[in-house]
Amino acid sequence: MSAGASRHAAASVSDAASDAASAPGRGAQSPQSAAEAPRLVVAVDGPSGSGKSSVCRAAARELGAAYLDTGAMYRAAAWYCLDQGVDFDDEDAVAVAVEELPLSISTDPDHQTVTVGQADVTDAIRGSAVSEAVSEVSTNRRARSLLVDAQRRIIDEAGVVVAEGRDITTVVAPDAPVRVLLTASAEVRLARRGLQLGGEQSAESLHRQVLARDAKDSTAVNFTEAADGVAVLDSTDLTFEETVASLVDRVRAVR
Repeated sequence: MSAGASRHAAASVSDAASDAASAPGRGAQSPQSAAEAPRLVVAVDGPSGSGKSSVCRAAARELGAAYLDTGAMYRAAAWYCLDQGVDFDDEDAVAVAVEELPLSISTDPDHQTVTVGQADVTDAIRGSAVSEAVSEVSTNRRARSLLVDAQRRIIDEAGVVVAEGRDITTVVAPDAPVRVLLTASAEVRLARRGLQLGGEQSAESLHRQVLARDAKDSTAVNFTEAADGVAVLDSTDLTFEETVASLVDRVRAVR
């Protein structure tokens, strides 16, 4: 599995990508120029509905950086398991499916595309069925390890990248110079997710997709409390623009 802002290369998650991913606007780089290019990792974690994806995508766009939505990778794995009829109660079967997952994900903040094999699943992975099943993948230790390895390869190849998820600040990129926990109150997160889904979800469904999912995922990794050295950005009372500006200011202070 590989990712790139300007190209895709589909392979299984267990296969290392041989081509370096190019950041937006840079185009493909030679090994020498890639090694000389500036490198900066911005790691952002947080619970469901905290605004990670939209905020990090906007920040990456403003910074001219690549953008990695690791949650989309877990969602794509869950979609694949559902599509293949994998029994989520069979942990080994889930891990095998993730190892074979033919996933390609873009790192262009202006054009996110997620494909599994020949299927464009960019929109499909946001559906309620995937949202309610994705924890079965993220809490599977073997599956998570495979996806973490793939995420590290993508980050290493991207150069300057804003990566967001659940364990980026603690597991995937614990040495990132900018590490932020983006959070918000439960009420605000539920409201945001409801708007994101078009306001058609019931309160019970939203609870399962946000609070219940967070509770289950937190058994695998702690993304509700900031680890040592991780800054907290609480967006409860901030506008979207204010939240993006706060994250960008933190990055520019480091750069």
